[in-house]
Amino acid sequence: MKYIIAVIQPEKLDEVLDELTKNDVHLATVSNIMGRGVQKGIAEVYRSHKEAGSLLKKVKLELAVNDDFVDATIEAISKGAKTGAIGDGKIFVLNLEECVRIRTGEKGSGAIG
Repeated sequence: MKYIIAVIQPEKLDEVLDELTKNDVHLATVSNIMGRGVQKGIAEVYRSHKEAGSLLKKVKLELAVNDDFVDATIEAISKGAKTGAIGDGKIFVLNLEECVRIRTGEKGSGAIG
């Protein structure tokens, strides 16, 4: 089991979710977040002074998937989120020790769905 976290551009969310659905990945948690990466935010000019870059709006997807779905999930996120420009985002893959379905108490890969 893996826990996949993806940070993407907000305007690419629908495309990513569509690609995930095409790959039979239906369970995702989505959060609006702010952050900065290599681009260090966007510098703004205010009253003829260049202000330092600020935090940018991003979307974070969190998915728990069984090992058979890891590659398909990464490919779907990459395909849906990619623009080729700086700031497309990142995907993090973590080992998931345990998953418990609260309703039934089921544990392990069957509890993911």
